[in-house]
Amino acid sequence: MTPQKPEPAEKHTIRPGQSIELLKELHILTRDGKLNQDSRRKLKQVNHLYQFIEPLLQEIQRDHTDITLVDHGAGKSYLGFVLYDLFFKHQSDASHIYGIETRDELVEKSRQLAAKLLFPGMTFLHLSAADSVQSEALPATVDIVTALHACDTATDDALLFGLQKKARFIVLVPCCQAEVATFLRKNKSAQLAENHLTELWRHPLHTREFGSLATNALRCLQLEAHGYQVNVTELVGWEHSMKNELIIARYKDLPRRRPAERLNALLEQLGLTELIHRFCTL
Repeated sequence: MTPQKPEPAEKHTIRPGQSIELLKELHILTRDGKLNQDSRRKLKQVNHLYQFIEPLLQEIQRDHTDITLVDHGAGKSYLGFVLYDLFFKHQSDASHIYGIETRDELVEKSRQLAAKLLFPGMTFLHLSAADSVQSEALPATVDIVTALHACDTATDDALLFGLQKKARFIVLVPCCQAEVATFLRKNKSAQLAENHLTELWRHPLHTREFGSLATNALRCLQLEAHGYQVNVTELVGWEHSMKNELIIARYKDLPRRRPAERLNALLEQLGLTELIHRFCTL
């Protein structure tokens, strides 16, 4: 009996119904429809994130038909285009994806690609995450906010955007985080004298790593202090990305006082009271 040849790896990576033309335009697929190692990792990460977001979209859809999603730090809008391709393009309603990006050339390329693919429910805006809160080009309330590898404080600005827009879901995959580490480093000498926990970030490498952990812990407390239920999980295996933490927040109108108290206490204990504006409880 002749053994069967294994199926191409691409078949297990590209989802059913996924636009091959889109994947080629995003340079995830080569012109002849092949995947290289780097693009395979990117596609796996975005598709895996879609698996987390799709149930959230379906839950919103059960409540109302028109879904508004805002993607911060969109870059080339991998996430926005994949979401639209796999979910939004099948909806015959007024659902809409907004991509927020500071690099004008990427905004223009995304606009051209959306027009080419006939994706009318996508809008791309040349804005920072911080400025987007006041922009009249965005609706007063949104259903879901995403930020995939929005660098450093852009993730916090996206989080604040979600809070102010009363988002039902906030989905974050944090990237580089330097602000907290900078203040940990700045106040290290004073903290060493009175807090043995400072040993956790005394060495420069630990300062960076602990700063990243502390940043995300503070973000979770901030979300809980606004009534959100927070789940933290791994996005994909470490072999695909070191920036691997996925934070999903669902608004449940939960009690706010205790997480707000713990947030403020943690900022004080870590010597980060100068950052209380960053992790405000509004």
